[in-house]
Amino acid sequence: MNLLILIALLAFTTAGYGQDILKIRAGIIGLDTSHATAFAETLNKGLKKAENVPLFEGVKVVAAVAQGSKDIESSTSRVPDYTRIVRGLGVEIVDSIEELVKRVDVVFLESNDGRVHFEQLKPLLAARKPVFIDKPLGGNLVDVIRILDAAKKSKVPLFCSSSLRFSQTTQAVRRGSLGRVLSAETFSPANLEPTHTDLYWYGVHGCEALFTVMGTGCETVKRGTTSDGKIEVTGVWQGGRVGVFREENGKDRAGYGGKARGEKGEAIVGTFDGYDVLLSEIVKMFRGGPSPVSLDEMLELYAFMEAADESKRRGGAVVNVQEVIAKARAVVAARP
Repeated sequence: MNLLILIALLAFTTAGYGQDILKIRAGIIGLDTSHATAFAETLNKGLKKAENVPLFEGVKVVAAVAQGSKDIESSTSRVPDYTRIVRGLGVEIVDSIEELVKRVDVVFLESNDGRVHFEQLKPLLAARKPVFIDKPLGGNLVDVIRILDAAKKSKVPLFCSSSLRFSQTTQAVRRGSLGRVLSAETFSPANLEPTHTDLYWYGVHGCEALFTVMGTGCETVKRGTTSDGKIEVTGVWQGGRVGVFREENGKDRAGYGGKARGEKGEAIVGTFDGYDVLLSEIVKMFRGGPSPVSLDEMLELYAFMEAADESKRRGGAVVNVQEVIAKARAVVAARP
């Protein structure tokens, strides 16, 4: 390690938690998603590029709880292989979240099933462990509000995000490369899981990219279908700005992507730049930085997707986002 890299490493300190950057012990809950193995490999296997050392050095996954979802076969079937991979990276597999909390300073909550996140999160907040929650934040908007309310009350650093939020072009637009964004459209796969709000399971990727460039302030949502029968959701933001999410079709909308139009022109957004762009933001928070995504923006993103389901239930009617939030908050108040 050269002197400049060593100086950069030592310059970082963790505020509020008393941890040195070189000794942050991370834990994983849920070995039923490839994100868990990807993060563990980057942090534990060794960094190939010297310029990445300041991003990740000193953060190591030391323990994991294997089980994530209890009943979604596409998730539970992955657990044995992912457990083997993570164990091979020097990670101790423990039997409970309570045991995990004793061994770690920060946590990746990776369970692929958003329905279990709130209960898994409670002991982490009680122990004041900074947490990254992988998508989806919850199984429905009621779950999401419970999680965000608990996070706000605890003041423990926490965020949930797709890696698409942090792609280079998307972040450039977020920072103002186009000036004020006037409209945007994004696309991604939108595989459905019956136990979750439709877009929470996978469409969240494209929706997150959309919100990254449009920002908060979405007022209404209308769900329909494209000419080739795929999901299409149109949101109207304050000031009449329009954002559209479409399900990819493998042809003119293949994989992940989109376009934003602003006062200074237009740009490609919504591309997938790998997991390390997200992981670097998580590590910044683990080292004492603020969450890169506000609780309000997380709420509105998930309310947008919930409103899309409500529009579907109403036969494609326009749905007010705040109405959907109020309805979910009423459920939370009735069943805290």
